[in-house]
Formats: sequence, C-alpha cells, structure tokens
Amino acid sequence: MIRWCFAALHLLALGIGLGAVIARGIALRGAPARGALRAAFTADGFWGVAAVLWLATGVFRAFGGIEKGTSYYLHNAFFHAKIGLFVLILFLEAGPMMTLIRWRVALRKGMEPDTRAAGRISNVSFVEAAIVIAMVLLATALARGYGTIGGGS
Repeated sequence: MIRWCFAALHLLALGIGLGAVIARGIALRGAPARGALRAAFTADGFWGVAAVLWLATGVFRAFGGIEKGTSYYLHNAFFHAKIGLFVLILFLEAGPMMTLIRWRVALRKGMEPDTRAAGRISNVSFVEAAIVIAMVLLATALARGYGTIGGGS
C-alpha cells in the first residue's frame, strides 16, 4: 500500500508541477499586470509544492527500500539522467525564485515591482516544462528496466 501511495503522490506532483510551470510561463508573458502577477505567484507556489513532493517521494522511493532497491537506481543511466535534469531545473529555477520573491516583497510594501525580467522567467518556465516532459520519458524507460549500467536491458 505504501508503494502505491508514494507512486501516486509522485505522479500527482507531475500534474501539479507541469500545469503550474506552464501557467506561470503564460502569466508572465509580456508586461504582466497586477492580476497576472497574482496568477504567476499562485502558479509558482504550486510549482514549489510539486518540487517538494517530487523530491520527498522520489528520494523515499529510490532509497527507502520500497521500490526496486537502491542498487537498481544507482546502476541505471536513465536514473542518473533523470536526476541530472532535476538538478538542472533547480539550477534554472534559482533566478526566477529570487526575482519572484523580490516582486512579492515589493507588492507587500505597496511598491510596484520591476517586472522587466518577466519575459525571461516565462521562457525559463517553458524550458523547465520541456525538461519535466523529458524526465517523464526517462522515468518510463527506467521503470521498464532500460538503462541498466553494466550490460542490462
């Protein structure tokens, strides 16, 4: 039962995260008005929730002894690539995260945020969405035993 729950949470995070990062990208196209900023902040919050869910459930599934076993994952090239893409998302997300925090603070203080970076964050959001899709492709290959290092499938 626990395997099913963690797998379901991991997959639900996919839907939440992919939808959220695309919504954030759409909200920040062009020069966003206050309503678009609120939509971007909401989407960004869901994107963060998804990242925490992915990380928590993924670590537990890979290293908590409830799935195929740690050795299986550590000896699989697709797993390494999937983790590499997740790290790439974390790296790409550093700038948007800091900028969106500054915008939230500015709005709370009653100031108008400098939204010149909105287009860049929108572009990064769509790149991150594409990376999430690539991670899904790697995950499905991994789940079917492909990518074993050392002569496996």
